[in-house]
Amino acid sequence: MNIAHLLNNTAQRYGTRPAVALHDRVLLSYRELAQRTRRVAAALRARGLAPGDRVGLAMGNYPEYFEILFGCWQAGLIAVPMNPRLHPSEFAWILGHSGARLCFVGPELAGELAAYQHDCPTLQRLIAIDAPEYHAIAEYPAGLDCAEVDAAAPAWLFYTSGTTGRPKGAMLSHRNLLAMTLAYFADLDRPGPQDAMLHLAPLSHGSGLYMLPHIARGACQVIPESDHFDPEEVWTLLREYPGLSFFAAPVMLRRLCTSHVDEAALRHLRTIVYGGAPMYLADLRSALDVLGPKLAQIYGQGESPMTITALDRSAHADIAHADYEARLASVGYPRSGVEVRVVDELGQPLADGEAGEVVVRGDVVMSGYWQDPVASARALQGGWLHTGDVGSFGGDGFLMLRDRSKDLIISGGSNIYPREVEEVLLRHPGVAEVSVIGCPDAEWGEQVVACLVARDPQLTPGNAELDELCLQHIARYKRPKQYLWLPMLPRNSTGKVLKRELRARFS
Repeated sequence: MNIAHLLNNTAQRYGTRPAVALHDRVLLSYRELAQRTRRVAAALRARGLAPGDRVGLAMGNYPEYFEILFGCWQAGLIAVPMNPRLHPSEFAWILGHSGARLCFVGPELAGELAAYQHDCPTLQRLIAIDAPEYHAIAEYPAGLDCAEVDAAAPAWLFYTSGTTGRPKGAMLSHRNLLAMTLAYFADLDRPGPQDAMLHLAPLSHGSGLYMLPHIARGACQVIPESDHFDPEEVWTLLREYPGLSFFAAPVMLRRLCTSHVDEAALRHLRTIVYGGAPMYLADLRSALDVLGPKLAQIYGQGESPMTITALDRSAHADIAHADYEARLASVGYPRSGVEVRVVDELGQPLADGEAGEVVVRGDVVMSGYWQDPVASARALQGGWLHTGDVGSFGGDGFLMLRDRSKDLIISGGSNIYPREVEEVLLRHPGVAEVSVIGCPDAEWGEQVVACLVARDPQLTPGNAELDELCLQHIARYKRPKQYLWLPMLPRNSTGKVLKRELRARFS
């Protein structure tokens, strides 16, 4: 089973429908996209690449992304999409580690990456997508039928963000990607050929993964003209495309809701799926007030792509439910075809309300890390993916995430979950953003430190005011010992706050 059949089937059914658009201009129909995909596949095989070979994608969100990605799969190759904001040396490391033989490069990265090509012994060629060489590939005179591959064969090497040490390449098989696609339909949304998906987040990560269910249903893939998140551009495109959906990190959702809201364009919004970082209750309530019940939350990891739990639109809209507030603060219920447990240090399931590590199994879970059997065995111990996240189940099956286990603060022998403190501090109207970290303390082992961003730098709340707020809602020992005001919080390209940078800065 080859995941490329998703596109081929759609091209047969919806051949004349728009497939790829740049801003408000449709570039390709589904029939044309499938044709270019077959030509890319044939050109890659003509260059000597064989099924199982790896091909890198070092590029931002461009219309060519779709034909390259599906062209790799059509030829039976393994795609290695990479975050476009990586340093050239990081691109080189991933290309070398994956053993990529070819890499497609965005024009903004071609020169920088060429200087590091000597660090990639297997890499035969860098191909810039604006060069004549690429045009010859996309317009190759012959097409290639879809390669037969085993469903368990890797299709996508998803390199993790590498918060500790070098990034690891999660092997996502054709079966994994199909399971993710079907779970999207079962739990989140069922877009159709009249709809569209806007790619604001990197195609190398969440937006690219959720491109698959939208292609399977014939929705148009829309690339914005800007190379950064621009709320005004989003409102413009919402006016252009009825039934528009997109994936957003919480920080993007917050910026959209604090921009000038276009009520007429808002009627065209279908679904915003948010995830990738904590969504705090105060921000979520504000987003629901602005956008209405068009939000869905997902919790997942690259190792179980975008698919562990979900909080669907109906749960966001069910304001009459007795546990509505608690459900909004959760990450939802286990996804279709996915088993989720909370376990202790010995791997034994815990009762509802008890906090432990979240573990997952199902057809969506990776087979392991590329060329790393030790890390694979550790992550998949006992047949379950060990997420490293700390959570607990409520009695109704909704999962509450506490924090990453590495972010847990232990002060005076007591466990403190940063997210709990962050939720309280965000209740203050003067606090725009907050990240709570643990810093070494000679007496207590660690002390709680809050790094904050003010809504108005001229009206920064005082420490005593924040102390009082904390003491109204959480135990005294959880109250921050320091409040540090910053102009902004450091984030990676997917919107996650880089707590390791904060710890390094203030330890």
